[in-house]
Formats: sequence, C-alpha cells, structure tokens
Amino acid sequence: MAAAAVLLWGLCRRLCHVLLFLSQFYVLSGGESTDIPPYMMKCPSNGLCSRLPADCVECKTNFSCVYGKPVTFDCTVKPSVTCVDQDLKSQKSFVINMTCRFCWQLPETLYECSNSTSCMAVSCPRQRYAANCTVRDHVHCLGNRTFPKMLYCNWTGGYKWSTALALSITLGGFGADRFYLGQWREGLGKLFSFGGLGIWTLIDVLLIGVGYVGPADGSLYI
Repeated sequence: MAAAAVLLWGLCRRLCHVLLFLSQFYVLSGGESTDIPPYMMKCPSNGLCSRLPADCVECKTNFSCVYGKPVTFDCTVKPSVTCVDQDLKSQKSFVINMTCRFCWQLPETLYECSNSTSCMAVSCPRQRYAANCTVRDHVHCLGNRTFPKMLYCNWTGGYKWSTALALSITLGGFGADRFYLGQWREGLGKLFSFGGLGIWTLIDVLLIGVGYVGPADGSLYI
C-alpha cells in the first residue's frame, strides 16, 4: 500500500508539471494573446474622437465628393480605442469634417517623404528622384496614406557656401576651394597652374559666388 501511494504521488507530481508546462506554452504561443494592436501606439486614450489620428478610426469615405469642398464622413473607432465626445461621454461612432482631396494632393507640409543622397542636387536641369511619402498622423484624406512622388533632389553633404567662397577669394590660387568641394582634379590643376595665372581664380570666385559651382557629390550648400 505504501509503495502504491508513493508511486501515485510521483505520477501526480509529474502530471502537474506537464500541465503547467503546457499552460505556459499555450500562453507564450499566443493562445491567450494580450498583444496591443500596433495602431494603439498612435491613439491617445480618452481623447476627443474627432481628433484621433487617421490610423485609429475607420471611415465610410465617398470618392465622388467634389475636390476642394468640405465633406463629412461617418467614422467608428477601431477595437481597443477609447475616446469621448465634446461632453466627455464615451462614444464609438462620430462624424469627421475634412476637405475632399486625395492624400497625394495634399500640401507638402502635410506629409513626410523619404530622402535620397544618390541624385545630383546641383544640376541643370534639376534632377528628381522617386520618393515614398506618408501622410502625417493627424491629417485625414482619401485613398492610400502612403504614395510615391517625384521630388527635386535637395539633400546636403554639409558643405558651406560661405566657406567655399572665402577659400576661393583667399586661397583660390592654390585650389583650396576646389579641394574643399571635393573636386581634387580641378584643385590640382589650379595648384600647379597658380590658379590659371589668376584667371581661373577670378572665374571660380564668380562661379562659386552665384552658386554655379557646388560640391562634387552633387549636394546643396548649407
């Protein structure tokens, strides 16, 4: 009897360990997932529903509205989002007022675009690059909130126009301005020709002064 009781007790302990392991595995595998939806990071708790970011609501939009005209859409908050009305009462459905226009038609101040450092910002004609743009969180618009757009190259490599001009005036005869801008071939040419006997130096002062000669990497001055 005693041996049977000890054996039964051992089996019960092992069974409890197995059940505990299975319950922990179930939770870790997402069976009782408590993950917060990604959009919740942008959604303020108990704020005004009409001021929620676009990622926090779902609206019944009408693409047949007249461009540029005020329009009203019925919206509901997404799951797990809590908001209130003007009287601080909790609500799930509300209306939102906006201007009828697609996201890609917004002013440039209302969206952010990726930058490119592989195009020539100083060129004639000016070069463009394909950028991916995303509408700011608080802005409501029609269509996709992420869209492609062709933008002018406007990046900078940290070269200062004032420094380049100062070097061209003071040490241009030795090619210091060209060396500073990363144009080492032209810099060597000016160095060994004493600034083209002064002619090249004067020309570079004028070209750098008007911004025609810029950094070798094609970036803009700062």
